[in-house]
Amino acid sequence: MSPSSPIRVASYNLRKCRGTDGRRDPGRVLAVIAGLNADVVALQEADLRLGPRHAALPPAMVEAESDFELVPLATSPVSVGWHGNAVLVRKGLAHSEAQRIELPGLEPRGAVAVEVEGLRLVGVHLGLLRSSRRAQLHHLRARLEALPPRPTVITGDFNEWRAARGLEPLAGAFETHAPGRSFPTRRPLAALDRLALSPELTLEAAGVEAGPLARRASDHLPIWADIARAAS
Repeated sequence: MSPSSPIRVASYNLRKCRGTDGRRDPGRVLAVIAGLNADVVALQEADLRLGPRHAALPPAMVEAESDFELVPLATSPVSVGWHGNAVLVRKGLAHSEAQRIELPGLEPRGAVAVEVEGLRLVGVHLGLLRSSRRAQLHHLRARLEALPPRPTVITGDFNEWRAARGLEPLAGAFETHAPGRSFPTRRPLAALDRLALSPELTLEAAGVEAGPLARRASDHLPIWADIARAAS
């Protein structure tokens, strides 16, 4: 990540590739992702929920029909993610093997971290209860502070309906941004999908992809953000 060249980060809750029309269509999801023009994409609900958690977004389809590669994350041979979290990186960009971070809470949750072009991207899908989200963010911040320092963006489905509640554990270390209302797709009411930037980073532009295809492909709209190093 050069100081003069921003990187485009996106986040997308796929809802296991099941659209608002009830159809499970990973090809449609990939078309939405292609339209984001992102360099790296954090995905949530990339695997089916029950049993061995088969991939909802087939790796062979990603390889053959997109400009992305999947970061190795799965601990199951049939999955693409971990706790449903997966990461796509545009082919040709340097990236490291991702780390898996267990998160506390009443339901199983996790986060994933991968370095892409000198940027640490952390993908999350936080819990449904605010108390769980606060505990998860406290734990995640502590884990990140124990790692070597890197410019860091946390992005994903934060599951927080309020603009200024629930994300207090990030205060002082990250600045949180909500690009816009992303849920539910047919009538967006809440900015559940967000990103948080460490002080080394600055947000140049951000938005929500709300085109007709995105409104059918999942119950969440994807968000995107152009991120650059802050001026020293």
